[in-house]
Amino acid sequence: MKVVAFNGSARKDGNTTMLVNYVFAELEKEGIDTELVQLAGKHPHGCIACYQCFKKKNRRCSVDIDCINECIEKMEAADGIILASPTYFADLSPEIKAIIDRCGMVSRANGDMYRRKVGAAVVARRRGGAVHVFDSLNHFFTIGQMIIVGSSYWNIGVGREKGEVADDTEGVETMRNLGKNMAWLLKKIHS
Repeated sequence: MKVVAFNGSARKDGNTTMLVNYVFAELEKEGIDTELVQLAGKHPHGCIACYQCFKKKNRRCSVDIDCINECIEKMEAADGIILASPTYFADLSPEIKAIIDRCGMVSRANGDMYRRKVGAAVVARRRGGAVHVFDSLNHFFTIGQMIIVGSSYWNIGVGREKGEVADDTEGVETMRNLGKNMAWLLKKIHS
């Protein structure tokens, strides 16, 4: 089994990565493979609504100028998908929004490619807006007929400067519980 996470932060290896790594540590303890895709510096573009994915139905985005088709392939190959974003002006990052829109459109055009995969949202924040980001990330999973994993609280960690989320004991515990719950569900589905 494998879980792939997409880190929508413009900062590579920052707080959002740290939160995902807490989830990954629990998954790896249960023998589940993990892969982190950092979108920092990759500049994924938003959907242009060309609808070629509906016409071609080839499981690819016709706009092949960035990392999106690679992300689609990774999502399709994985058993679980994590979407992770920092909170920017009470919303998700443009990088993760591009993933949601384009990977989501290709999935819909091809019979909901990610149906019944396990999904989870992870959010880093400094102050407000994180629940909105959490909700927006989960829309990708629900419209794609995926199964959302819960934790002991919303999957949110608090920190501004790099490394500060490690001081959010409740956030860290939430991520660990998310990893445990995701591993449990994946094992139940695949048993």
